[in-house]
Amino acid sequence: MAFCDTRGMQLQDILYSQGFGTRRVCAGLIQQGLVQVYPSAEVATALVCTESGADFEAEGLRFRVQGVDWPYQEKAYLMLNKPAATECSQKPSTYPSIYTLLPSPLRLRPQKGAVQGVQAVGRLDQDTTGLLLLTDDGKFIHRMSSPRHHVPKVYEVTVKHPLTEVQIAKLLAGVVLDDDPKPVRAAACEAVSEHHLRLTLTEGKYHQVKRMVAAVSNRVEALQRSQIGGLRLPDDLAPGQWRWLAAADLACIAA
Repeated sequence: MAFCDTRGMQLQDILYSQGFGTRRVCAGLIQQGLVQVYPSAEVATALVCTESGADFEAEGLRFRVQGVDWPYQEKAYLMLNKPAATECSQKPSTYPSIYTLLPSPLRLRPQKGAVQGVQAVGRLDQDTTGLLLLTDDGKFIHRMSSPRHHVPKVYEVTVKHPLTEVQIAKLLAGVVLDDDPKPVRAAACEAVSEHHLRLTLTEGKYHQVKRMVAAVSNRVEALQRSQIGGLRLPDDLAPGQWRWLAAADLACIAA
């Protein structure tokens, strides 16, 4: 084909790397005419390619598989607006897994280790909603999860009882949780309204927000994570929806 690059990857290997199945399955999709490739970023029409061994420059490649457009991503970085009543587990115990909200190629991206597909960067409780990052980049997961990096996470907390200045002061000064004698402090804390608390944390402990609020004699009624680093949950990303993270988003998280 005229727009092939003999220095690149075979199309079946590109599809395999993006989670579309084994190389044999990927070759079958191509040979059946189910794969189209965009010749360049400026061209809006994809062309059918039936040669599984055709070479393409993978970086920046856009292609269509069974009518769905995909960009080539060496590593996948996503954001998901996690809905309530979902679990951040591949093997959920009670509620549906968040991974069922993702298309199968994202769940089947091959890895060198035993785990396949994108993984959640940390976890949110089944009743907690909001911004969740997913990736197949193990170094990114470690960097974001490590307490040494102090990545701030902002939570919108609906509380049962009216907030007081004393409660805000205690959360900022530090509260003692039952399993850790060292006080846990909020990096920032403000009463947005009488029952709306905005809490910023730079470490993650089990049920931390709920336990911190309970330690100041209040109770969490609803909890949403609205921001990680400098990345905010977009207003137009509905619960259950996901999107790719752009380079600017990744830079925003790390800033």
